[in-house]
Amino acid sequence: MFIRFIPALLALANSGFALPTPETKQAPFSSPYAPPKDASVLILGGGVAGIAAAQALAERGVSDFIIVEARHELGGRMMSRAFGAPEKQYAIEVGANWVQGTQAKGGPENPIWKLAKKHHLDTRISSFSNMTTFDETGKVDFTRDVKTAARSYARLTGAAGRRVSRALVDATARGGYSLTGSQPSNAHEMASEYFQFDWEFAQTPEETSWIASSWANNYTFRSDAGGFSDENAMSVDQRGFKTLIQDEAKMFLRKDHKQLRLNATVTEVKYSTEDVVVTLADGTALRADYAICTFSLGVLQHHDVKFTPKLPGWKREAIHSMSMGVFTKIFLQFPEKFWFDTEMALYADRERGRYAVWQSLDHERYFPESGLIFVTVTGAFSKRIEALPDAEVKTEVISILQKMYPNTTIPEPLGFYFQRWHADPLFRGSYSNWPASFLTEHSVNLRATVAESLWFAGEATSMRHFGFLHGAYLEGRDIGSTVAACINGGGCVELEHVDRVKNARPYELL
Repeated sequence: MFIRFIPALLALANSGFALPTPETKQAPFSSPYAPPKDASVLILGGGVAGIAAAQALAERGVSDFIIVEARHELGGRMMSRAFGAPEKQYAIEVGANWVQGTQAKGGPENPIWKLAKKHHLDTRISSFSNMTTFDETGKVDFTRDVKTAARSYARLTGAAGRRVSRALVDATARGGYSLTGSQPSNAHEMASEYFQFDWEFAQTPEETSWIASSWANNYTFRSDAGGFSDENAMSVDQRGFKTLIQDEAKMFLRKDHKQLRLNATVTEVKYSTEDVVVTLADGTALRADYAICTFSLGVLQHHDVKFTPKLPGWKREAIHSMSMGVFTKIFLQFPEKFWFDTEMALYADRERGRYAVWQSLDHERYFPESGLIFVTVTGAFSKRIEALPDAEVKTEVISILQKMYPNTTIPEPLGFYFQRWHADPLFRGSYSNWPASFLTEHSVNLRATVAESLWFAGEATSMRHFGFLHGAYLEGRDIGSTVAACINGGGCVELEHVDRVKNARPYELL
């Protein structure tokens, strides 16, 4: 179904409603010669979006579904692991770590926060302003630059961001920063901007849309703009952050486990207007009327799963027009704490983003006397360290700590670990990001149905909440509800797409 883009799409794309089209999928016809179907719906991926979709189906009386998950457990990018010396081990979060935006007084509640409370997750409200600052000379106070960067970010995503969102042409966040008067020129200023921006979006201002960075910020952290709150609740639960989605799944999945296939990697998805056939790595083929694809944007971009026939051009253009960021936490455990007493530290290197943001877990609010600390890198720097052996990365990290503490002998760590998100074929990155070249029509197309039977859901398909757990949850719920309506109604209204995405006006040489 081909349509012309209209402004209403922007409002409707993430409103929780499917956009109607002239044609609907008829009730499936079962030929006596056709292979039997394994389920009405295959849900490809057992992360937040997949579980939310399954829950929406179950609530609407559709229990004939199978969740196909490549890993040994549900949770997707909510991934924890045991870390540390045998006598001092802790569950650390190598993936998603925070409920970002909880609930302001009288405002809407973040659905992930609601689940965290429901399943009694142990969390702490992070205080990112509780910070010590360092550069290559050691401890040095540049908190004034940090505060200036915070004000610049507020201008970028606040009134100025809302004004540009009404314009015809987007700009990069770097352009937005410059237009609002922020132009970092030294290591302290660059590190301060990195902490405000890159540490949130997992990519640089040059790689990010000015308009969409305002959306993502405001629809999550600003209750006066449709978001939740400016709080970030960090999971310290030793069951793992993933517990909230795993325990939620236990409440509606059948006890016989027939609705769940773990350790099942999808290699091919064959689709038509009649059905979907999914082939697994072990050769197993699963057939259903519908499939809800919740693969990460990075997996779709890297062709880790073959689609037959090839996805249409408008869908592929949408997939490859968006960006996949990488957010890497590097964990260390030392025999004892020798570092800052604040929650956070910011290190200003001459190279922007080089081991910049540190968080102490050996803190009274987290795991006192644990010897745990982690540093975060993002984007291209994350991809760089993924290509290096662990020993080389560890040497670099220790050298930064030595610069931060020039008069301290840094001991050999008891433990060292970081997750290689970009290299992992099950993820190919941490979460999506919206570049300036990605138009609202692309977002509509990323979300749109293919051949009536193939549906898509995940944080990347959320126009308002891309890059966030609550985006994945809300998208999964919405698509699951829509597919349930298709099944219960004997037919399906397809989500529309834009056949040809155009600029506001053509580029011409003057």
